[in-house]
This record gives sequence, structure tokens and C-alpha cells, in this order.
Amino acid sequence: MSFNIPLEDNIGKLVMPENLSIGMMVARQHKKCQEIGCEFDYYGFAFGQSPFPVPDALQKSLSENSHAGHYSDSAGINDLREAVAGFNLKHFALDISPERIIVGPGTKTIIFMIFSIVKANVIIPSPSWIGYSPLVKFLGKEPLSFPLSPENDYKIDPGELDSFLNKRSGHDLLVLNNPNNPTGVVYKRDELKQITEICRKHGTLVLSDEIYALTTYELENFHSMGAIYPEGTFVTNGLSKDRSAGGYRLGTCVLPEQTTSKLKDSFIKLAASLYSNVTTPIQLAAINAYQENPRMEEYFHITRNIHRIMGKNLSEKCNQIEGLKATVPAGGFYFLLDFNQLGDKLREKGIISSDELAPALLAHPYHIATVTGRSVFVAPTNFSARISFVDYDGKAAYQDYKTNPQENKAEEEKFLAKHGAHMLSGLNDLKEFVAHLME
Repeated sequence: MSFNIPLEDNIGKLVMPENLSIGMMVARQHKKCQEIGCEFDYYGFAFGQSPFPVPDALQKSLSENSHAGHYSDSAGINDLREAVAGFNLKHFALDISPERIIVGPGTKTIIFMIFSIVKANVIIPSPSWIGYSPLVKFLGKEPLSFPLSPENDYKIDPGELDSFLNKRSGHDLLVLNNPNNPTGVVYKRDELKQITEICRKHGTLVLSDEIYALTTYELENFHSMGAIYPEGTFVTNGLSKDRSAGGYRLGTCVLPEQTTSKLKDSFIKLAASLYSNVTTPIQLAAINAYQENPRMEEYFHITRNIHRIMGKNLSEKCNQIEGLKATVPAGGFYFLLDFNQLGDKLREKGIISSDELAPALLAHPYHIATVTGRSVFVAPTNFSARISFVDYDGKAAYQDYKTNPQENKAEEEKFLAKHGAHMLSGLNDLKEFVAHLME
């Protein structure tokens, strides 16, 4: 006897996470290439995972705390929240009480909790990380797209935001990702202050996703929205990007200033109901990752400089390809590659929508894996691709930079040629793709 297991309607509103959808697309292309005798390899510009090893101190601390099998506080172990508070003060000028900090199993879960608890319409700038929109839709809400302009470097324009909010009614929550995935742009302090003025005017809350904060290449250029708009901002961060520990699944949230007991209790109740607590050994290990540690500071310094070398040089080379326009990243490990000047040529080749651009780039003989279209939250008519520049041996690059720091442009080019050779080959195939379009 067979059973028909009914599914809730809202599960259909989830889209496959980009890492899984790209993985399946690569597998399909691999099969196609095998059928024609192609020794398939691909250029991994799609996956957004730091290539570096987890810091030694964090690995050691996890091993030392592996015995801790007990339940712990749903909001997070107090010693960890104190360490997170000190870390935020040192790096981001956020003078906050540990009572305003919630520890969760990765920032994605925390963001979902914010969307679940706060009764507000969610405004998502476009382009953006794909992960925000499905979570909003799953909750029965419809995300509001706020288009960004390349003329403004894909940053929120305060005047346009003011006009957008003037047409709105009810409560709104603006998602601000800084440094940005997929563009790599970083907001200046004055830009954040202008956005704050508009948000205060309209009573708009902000979810400031600052997961890439410590990857900002010139760290003095990063400013937390939590310090500028403390009364209206939820700040999320975690271990996954700057400490290369995505698999550890530990994120943090700084609740707005003067948070009510009702709001905090709502987070704790939801946390206790969903996951009881973040894995206790992970929390205990993370205390070390947030405490003052010269070796951790060295790790941040080296990794952000390698990201800078890879990102700035590769985006520069993309901007030398006729018909393409790349953002120049100031943080993180992504930039946005604009194919729109080639829109007519793409359509002539049968690539009608932005969702079809990624499969076309991956197809034989190019084998370039990217994310495009819905995966970067852009319209079907917007031919843009996110380029993730982490397709190299992070351990080898880290040790090389630590031994021999690059001090000028020529040395950086040699470093890129040595450690980023596979990515440079990918750019050569990208040139071939564009040349084929122009035929």
C-alpha cells in the first residue's frame, strides 16, 4: 500500500540553496561532457566558502571541549556572549551588554528568527544574496525588491529609499548586507548615516548582515550600522567567513538598543523550541575565537589581504574584457560581473533570461561555474553574474603570504599567477565565451 504524503504549501516557496543547485548543475554538465569524451573540469566561481583552514586556536579549543555534552543556555553561554561583546567593542565600536546578544546555529537561522519574530514587511535590495528571499516567502510574506543602480555602485541611494518608503504603509525591515554579497562594495560612514536618517524618518528597522565585516580590505573603512542606528538595527555576524568556519554553524545577533524583555524573550522561546541550544562544544570553542588573541589578529590580517589581492586583480582583469563590467570589491570574496552590454548578443544565442546565463557559462567548452539570475535576486532581464574568487589552495596561499608578504603590485601579480592560476585560466575561457557571442 502506498501513501500520499501531503506537503504544506509554503515548502514550495523555498528555492534550492545556491551551493546545492550549482552542485547539481555541475554534475549534469559533467555527465554531458563524459558523453562527448571531454575530461571535465570546471572553474569554481560559484561557491562562497572561505578557502583557508580553520584557525589553529579554534580547532584546538574544539578538541579540548569535545567532552561537553550538556545542554546550555538557549541564548548562548554567558562567557561566550561576554567574549562576543568585547570583540564587537574592539573591532566595531559597538559598546553593548552581553544581554543584547543572541547566539544561534549560524546567521542564516538567526535571520530566519528575525523574519519570524518581527512583524514587518521585508525590503531586500537587488542584487543580493539569494538566502534572504526564500526565508521571507516561507513565512507567507512577500519580499519587497529595492533595485540598486550600477551608477551608484550598487549601494542604497538615500533619496530613492525615501521615495520608496513614502509609498509604503505599515512596518518595514530593510536588509543591509555590508560588505556586500554579491558586489563586494562597502558602505562609507556618511552613507550609512544618510540611510539612518531616512530609516528614522519612516520608523524603518534594519537587519544589518555584517558577516563579512572583518574581511574588509581596509578595515578602517568598515562601520557597523549598529553603532550608527543602534535603536533600530539587528546586527548579525558569525564564524563562517572571517574565521573560515562555516561548518561550525555559529552566528551571533546584537539586538537593538533598549530591547524590550518581550522581544528578547521571543528570541529565547523560539531558540529553545527550534534547537534548544547551539552545540555546546562549538560554543565553548568559540569563546577562544572571540577573545583577544594576537594569532587570530594575524589570521584576519593575512586572509583579508589575500582576498584583496585576488579580488581586486581579478575584477580589474574582467574590466579589460570588452562588453563586461565588474564591480571592484572592497571586502568579502565576491564581485558582480555585468553582461548587460552583451544582452542582444546573448539573446541571439538563445540565452533569453538571466537564469539561463549560468548554464551557458558552464556548458562545454567553457566550464565556468557562476550564480546568476534569481540566485543573485535580479530580474530575468538583468544579465549579471556573481564571481566568487576562492578557487585556490587557501592553506598554501596563507603560508606563502605569511612567509613572504606581498608589498607592491608586481609582487601581487606574481602571487595571483602562482596561487590563482586556475582562476586566471577561467578568465581566459570567459574571454572565449564573450568572443563567441561577438561572432
